[in-house]
Amino acid sequence: MRRLTFVTLALTAVVAFLVGAIFAGGLTPASVLTGTVKNAPARPALRPASGAVSTSLVNFADVVERINPAVVNIDATTRGRDNRGRRGRMGAPDPQDPFEGPFDFGMPRNHDQNAPHRGAGSGFIIDADGSILTNNHVIDRAERITVKLSDGRSLRARVIGADPDTDIALIKVDGQTGLPVAPLGDSSSLRMGEWVCAIGNPLGYEHTVTVGVVSFLGRKLFDISLDNYIQTDAAINFGNSGGPLINARGEVIGINAAISSRASSIGFAVPINGATAIMPQLRARGRVSRGYIGVALKDVDADLERSLGLAVNHGALVQDITDGSPADRAGLRPYDVIVSLDDHSVSNDDQLIREIAARTPGSAAHLRLVRDGHEQSVTVKLAERPPRDAADRKTDVSAPVPVAPRKADPDGLLGLTVRDVDRATADRLELPRTMKGVLVTRVEPMSASFDAELQRGNVVLEINRERVESVADFRRIARAAQPGDLLTLYIYEPDVAQRKLKTIRVEDR
Repeated sequence: MRRLTFVTLALTAVVAFLVGAIFAGGLTPASVLTGTVKNAPARPALRPASGAVSTSLVNFADVVERINPAVVNIDATTRGRDNRGRRGRMGAPDPQDPFEGPFDFGMPRNHDQNAPHRGAGSGFIIDADGSILTNNHVIDRAERITVKLSDGRSLRARVIGADPDTDIALIKVDGQTGLPVAPLGDSSSLRMGEWVCAIGNPLGYEHTVTVGVVSFLGRKLFDISLDNYIQTDAAINFGNSGGPLINARGEVIGINAAISSRASSIGFAVPINGATAIMPQLRARGRVSRGYIGVALKDVDADLERSLGLAVNHGALVQDITDGSPADRAGLRPYDVIVSLDDHSVSNDDQLIREIAARTPGSAAHLRLVRDGHEQSVTVKLAERPPRDAADRKTDVSAPVPVAPRKADPDGLLGLTVRDVDRATADRLELPRTMKGVLVTRVEPMSASFDAELQRGNVVLEINRERVESVADFRRIARAAQPGDLLTLYIYEPDVAQRKLKTIRVEDR
């Protein structure tokens, strides 16, 4: 009897435990029925982080259903093309040229450069009266712009404003009310790995939807001073340009702008915050005016701090100064480290450039900098940032550098072969008259200089702030270097007419 009572109690306890586990969510009825409870690992429920959307709840079908009506196709027509042809961003084929895409559309190629040229892109409506955001390169030089809405209507559009520097354009279809609108999000809250989707007109396939994740934030492609691209592996192809990149909450967080010419899964979008920041200027003036001081900057890192003996470990280090610029007039010098702007700390060059660019030309900026270990303050009156095309200097950089048969660097620790710069070479490279240095004629593969991206044709001006005016100067400094030493080379790149700092670690060969 006692044995029967014990067995009954044991069975009752087991049944009670299993029933409780089922209702608590710890086990499923299927696991009970199949007898897999004993060895099943614990599987705690996943909870989304605060403010984030759980990936298990992302349903892009709902997102697309809401946003798709606000996405438009854009047809841009020009009378003809120049002899150079138009090239897309990143040097890829023109995204508006069906003949240069990855597919053959089966259309005869028109060799008449003066024939009308039609290109296709995408865009999205941002207010009910017909304002549309897209890329500048979609409508650049277009003489007629036609927008096709999701309901099938085709309407003529006009350009309100455009900003080539960030590849953003605002166009408008007039006489419309009650159009569907794409809600704009906050691109600053994006995180790598977050799910996104793209909608556009790739290769003429209207309203195509692709899904992927944010692969990287803050990618620089064309202009290191302003670029802040979102990189994604959501498929983006020719014709997606100008279309929206959308987060899991159904908000536009980017404008699809470029693709890699070397991979099919690397696309780039302009952050939507960049577009909203310049929208008032585009509406009011049709273009964007940015502050400018005329310096080339570099982050202060541990190698620079050690090799140059800097007194600070943060800030923006001045590499070069444009002649006649506000920085030049204010007396800034190479090697100055800018540590604050209007009493706000500067952590890196990117932060300083963005804050200066966001200011009105003509306003004053108060900089605190460290020069030769001593702090001082400088006031700079901002000018207007020149357009990107105007800032481009010489582009003929492929001319070979004549190399006399000279003995290489005896130590070989730097991996550079150099020679003196004669007047003929200086004239050919259009070097400034007062510039003195040595010309790099060879960079040894697998060397420290190769890793630092020094190139044949660079002119070495200084090493660790010691002037290099001849091969003898260069060899003296090179021979004194020991394995493990850090050297910062101050160089001039004739192709972009700019001075830069390159830090290398001397290797034991």
